[in-house]
Amino acid sequence: MLDYELKEIEINDYEKLKEYFMLRRPETADSNILDLYIWKDCYPTRYFTNDVGLMWIAKSEDNSYYSTVPCCKDEDLKKCFADTKQYFNEVLKKKLTMYLVDKEALEILDLSEDEYVIVPDRTYFDYVYDAQKLRTFSGKKYHKKKNHLNAFKKEYEGRYEFKILTSEHEKEILEFLEKWKETKEHAQEHEFIDWEARGIKYILDHEDVLEYKIGAAYIDGKLEAFTIGNYYKEEDMVYIPIEKANPNIRGLYQYICSEFLVEVFPEAAKENREDDMGLEGLRKSKQSYNPIYMVEKYTVIQK
Repeated sequence: MLDYELKEIEINDYEKLKEYFMLRRPETADSNILDLYIWKDCYPTRYFTNDVGLMWIAKSEDNSYYSTVPCCKDEDLKKCFADTKQYFNEVLKKKLTMYLVDKEALEILDLSEDEYVIVPDRTYFDYVYDAQKLRTFSGKKYHKKKNHLNAFKKEYEGRYEFKILTSEHEKEILEFLEKWKETKEHAQEHEFIDWEARGIKYILDHEDVLEYKIGAAYIDGKLEAFTIGNYYKEEDMVYIPIEKANPNIRGLYQYICSEFLVEVFPEAAKENREDDMGLEGLRKSKQSYNPIYMVEKYTVIQK
């Protein structure tokens, strides 16, 4: 039997964890180590390792256990999946549930339908965009976005400014997020935003270790939008885990989306703007930016 030593996600282990994340790059938001640190308190997760990879053990609010795709090379995925399954069956005495399994991983695992239920989870499909299209909003498909952007630049000409933010701006960022929360009606959304704020504070407090950039839009010297992103050269992709803007300012979302890529990641080919969480409004918004493809994810449940 494996010697399972479950470990917590700690900032001191960042470089070691990063090595595991680099073993396989499936282009999912979940393969972005920055996401792991932003959401580590919201989704309590532990991990253990074997000689070839890292396996996840997480617990949901209803006290049920689940896992996500192991961090390992393609050729080691079957072994790491088997070790995860063994932990669930022998230690937890439960059937394995694995979320956020990318399509390529499913093909490698080649799981038997007699043993597993495999279902696509559209809620967590990631949206991937042509980064150059988001820089310029050129072409017929982006006509409305371009109009919004031009309207913003005309309305606030000489009054807006793009800045790179650091931990020195922590108070300002968190105050803006608290105000932004007021634009949301549901208590569930408020709770989610509170977790988000906690994660943002965490990465700001550890900016000397974590690798990311924060871009912001100021109007009349006041913070009105910010976005957080990081880049992986392996897939030539920028990942955007967080983007917020004053919804009452026309064209501001288009401005921060475009300007962040222009100023911070001018050479990146693609951008992953993550999933829509199954929210109709967010889905409509993300579709309106014309993704070039979706990164599909599946749930695997042991029978």
